Amino acid sequence: MNENIYRGELEVQLKEAYGRVLYTYTSHLKFMNMLDKKHRRLKYAQIILSALSFTGFFVTIIFDKIALAFISGIVSLILLCLNLYYKEFNLPEDIKQHRMASDKLWLIREKYISLLTDINVKNIDDIVIQRDNLQQETADVYSTSPKTNSKSYKEAQKALKSEEEQFFSSGELDKMLPEHLRNK
Repeated sequence: MNENIYRGELEVQLKEAYGRVLYTYTSHLKFMNMLDKKHRRLKYAQIILSALSFTGFFVTIIFDKIALAFISGIVSLILLCLNLYYKEFNLPEDIKQHRMASDKLWLIREKYISLLTDINVKNIDDIVIQRDNLQQETADVYSTSPKTNSKSYKEAQKALKSEEEQFFSSGELDKMLPEHLRNK
């Protein structure tokens, strides 16, 4: 096979692998954000329900109203159900696991970008070795990280395709650099 044709095929394969890693990386970020939002909502609900339950109990003692005791009991029951539901999940640990996966995938993503940048100056054997190493690193991350869901994938797809979330225009990038490094 012609070396230039093979180099082109390697480049296509690397770009596809980069794209898959980028999607998974972004999906983990989106899923982590969803879990964090859910965790905060559950915590606020627990605090509010606890306050309502205690207030209802306290007011019942002062005013001796059966209706207040009934309402306080219902609020306490809702809080109990919420606590039982929340007991089955460890959202902070899940968030941590997704953050660790996304951190590892970020580094792999950067390695793919570097390899794609260097593809025309490296020999094919070195490219193949680096590609194989990156595939193994990616497989290791995938096998040890938690799964995301279809909602996080769709949010990642929207962020990457429509909002270009992981990318900068040359003008944006130039503005981020110190003045002496900007394009003149």
